[in-house]
Amino acid sequence: MQCACPARYNGRMQSTNSDSPPSASCVVIGGGPAGLFAAVSVAERLAQADSSDTSKSVTVLEKGPRPGRKLLASGSGQCNITHEGSPEDFLEHYGSRGRFLKPALFSLSPAGLLSWFRERGVHFAIETNGKVFPASRRATEILDVLLARAKDQGVDILMNCPVTRIDRDGPEFIVNVTGLNPDGAQSLVAQTVILATGGRSYPRTGSEGDGYALAATLGHTIVLPRPALTPVKVRNHVLGRLAGLSFPSARFAIRRNGRKLLEARGDLLITHEGLSGPGILDASRGMEPGDILELEFGGKSEEAFRADLLAELANTPVTLVRTALVALGLPRRMAESFIELAGLQPGATCANLRRESREALVRLAAAFPLEIESLGGWDEAMATTGGVDTSEVFPKTMESRLVPGLYFAGEILDIDGDTGGYNLQAAFSTAALAGASAATRAGIRT
Repeated sequence: MQCACPARYNGRMQSTNSDSPPSASCVVIGGGPAGLFAAVSVAERLAQADSSDTSKSVTVLEKGPRPGRKLLASGSGQCNITHEGSPEDFLEHYGSRGRFLKPALFSLSPAGLLSWFRERGVHFAIETNGKVFPASRRATEILDVLLARAKDQGVDILMNCPVTRIDRDGPEFIVNVTGLNPDGAQSLVAQTVILATGGRSYPRTGSEGDGYALAATLGHTIVLPRPALTPVKVRNHVLGRLAGLSFPSARFAIRRNGRKLLEARGDLLITHEGLSGPGILDASRGMEPGDILELEFGGKSEEAFRADLLAELANTPVTLVRTALVALGLPRRMAESFIELAGLQPGATCANLRRESREALVRLAAAFPLEIESLGGWDEAMATTGGVDTSEVFPKTMESRLVPGLYFAGEILDIDGDTGGYNLQAAFSTAALAGASAATRAGIRT
């Protein structure tokens, strides 16, 4: 691991005299996947331009005791690094931000990202759902490669160095750091700065949205950060007794004030407090408390389920209603619960089912309404929606439109994608583009 004590440097940071602060061609703030990959991208271009020029250097400032803590938590420690598909396939998974991400995704595609790691010895496994993991199922393998490459390229990684402020001094930046050097300078001079501090999800890893304040002091607008990719809690959760039941590729709709906002399909899991699963997590980015979820548990629309139920009732009049519901695809526990919610007795038979009871069962199976009480908080969120306003960032370079020489990478930007590796891919792609662009501004040509 390339880790320097905050009180000393590893020999690459430059200072003209003992009283002046050290300098770097590029200072990357944040030692997560985006920050490390951005730093490597800059350093690789430094080496390509002139490997003997030691005046060109890259420094990563990480506020925590070690780098990559959030990466190690990704995919429950297994690191779902990306998803199978082309850049075009990816765009729709970021909602309205797909257009902004297009240059980054085409600059470093999913295939390109995997090739970069394969060249350094990582093997990957692609699941049937398209998710891509290291074959070892260890996020540490990805982090080790990033740190090894950073070391090979001479990147300084300074730990326990929270940045308190970034100022401009002519064409250069003054990066103020707490605890940088107890015996000397508390700031760095940088030609370029890459902000890669992440969002606010997984705060236990040190991801607390610190970069928002730094960007704001430089004039950037911050779109209100909110938890994204979260489970939802349901008001009066009558299905809580069915916790643990899952429904692959379930269809559901979201209504707000009576108006349908969207229809979606995805894996769904009933929990003790509400709903989870990839389909709900993805859709949670557009949900608000008070929204109504209409869930299709029977795998059919109301019209189709009604028709099939009528046929089942006619063909098996002496059969128990719950047996008929199971025959139509509902889990037995759910069928029994729906019998109760429809006001029927457990022993009700198909022959005795009245129209109003039948319609109640149709609504329960094909359009079950649940009111969202709240969405999961930061401790449950897998990503952040909100952040640095992308309208203030050049999509082809990740450079600030307001502050020349300032770049952004990863979750600090107001971009968020679906579950399944889309957010890590966006972090690596924006980092690669920011790093290449920062190197070019620093006078490097490849």
